[in-house]
Amino acid sequence: MTKLRTKPMSTKQFHNLILLGTSHIARQSIVEVERAVETFQPAIVALELDKERFLALQHGRKGSPRLRDIRHFGVKGFLFAVLGAWAERKLGEVVGVAPGDEMKKGILLAKQHGAKIALLDQPLNITLKRISQRLTWKEKGRFFIDIFKAVFFKEKEFLFDLRKVPENEIVKKMVDLVRVRYPTLHEELIVQRNRVMGGKLHAIMENHPDVNILALVGAGHVDGIFDLLRKSYKH
Repeated sequence: MTKLRTKPMSTKQFHNLILLGTSHIARQSIVEVERAVETFQPAIVALELDKERFLALQHGRKGSPRLRDIRHFGVKGFLFAVLGAWAERKLGEVVGVAPGDEMKKGILLAKQHGAKIALLDQPLNITLKRISQRLTWKEKGRFFIDIFKAVFFKEKEFLFDLRKVPENEIVKKMVDLVRVRYPTLHEELIVQRNRVMGGKLHAIMENHPDVNILALVGAGHVDGIFDLLRKSYKH
């Protein structure tokens, strides 16, 4: 099997799998996706998407929550989704990249190369409903304040070039910060989804041991998924 000659940041290889960490608004991510597909020649491209978000990207629909979604997400889940979507759009405008462009590139390249597409993430409504049920108002208030500071006051602790995927050290610091300041969000957005995506990747690897698999996931998920696979994969 072909191996990557040069590994970009936030990338790990495990057996026939390449885990490529991306930033959903980083222009560098699009370049790295192109490089990985051309070099690794995957037969399967696995994406950090659920079916609904996959279809929305395919048809150019915006994923912004609507008022009627409150009944599916819960009030706190809905507010978190609205605030998160707004922040991602604002940051995307700064660098001129629409949120999810690296996933769209992965879909396009998979089709061009005849690779199969696998969807890894759990449905968004499940994630947001779990957040709504468990998220404390204290965490929600902290999240709003931190986003506001990051967008309008450009807090310096985690400043990095938004066009690039943050370095591994910065990613680790950000994940650690989320774990401390927002334990519910850390559990639901990172830990729980790592379990879901890691489980699906494990099944794909078991069912397709002789082909190359490229997984495109947020940089903050790479280490967690890799550790889960290393513990559970027996080949």
